Amino acid sequence: MSREGFGAALLRQIATLSFVGFIPVAPGTMGTFVAALVVYFVRPAPAPLALFTVFIVFLGTYSAGVAEERLGRDSKHIIIDEFAGYLLSVLFIPHSAGYLAAAFVLFRALDILKPPPIRRLERLPGGIGVMADDLAAGVAANLIIRFWMAFNFAGLL
Repeated sequence: MSREGFGAALLRQIATLSFVGFIPVAPGTMGTFVAALVVYFVRPAPAPLALFTVFIVFLGTYSAGVAEERLGRDSKHIIIDEFAGYLLSVLFIPHSAGYLAAAFVLFRALDILKPPPIRRLERLPGGIGVMADDLAAGVAANLIIRFWMAFNFAGLL
């Protein structure tokens, strides 16, 4: 164990979702995929998913800030933000395969393209800056799906 201590190493493991953040191709997409698998297979009820999401947002913000000290500013290896963003994108949305897949595609598109004002959120300091743009992308994806549902386009999903 290095001199940095167990706590910082554990927080870095959380921020990178262990080895997933070090997958050489598309680690952010892989982090989102892990979140999608958790939601699909666990199928949490809305209230527990909301509580879990809040927990991940706070833990992710703290762990991302700690991980940045070792891995660099908004390192591509820090992917807890994609995990949390995807959770927000499916919060209070039906957990059918179609909706979960739509949330995956919408969230990844919004996270990659970062339309205004999402891109500006990256400028925030530390773990907040790491998380904020992905959380905004998750909320935007969720709202797009809700719009889709409100106008009964959901028959396709």
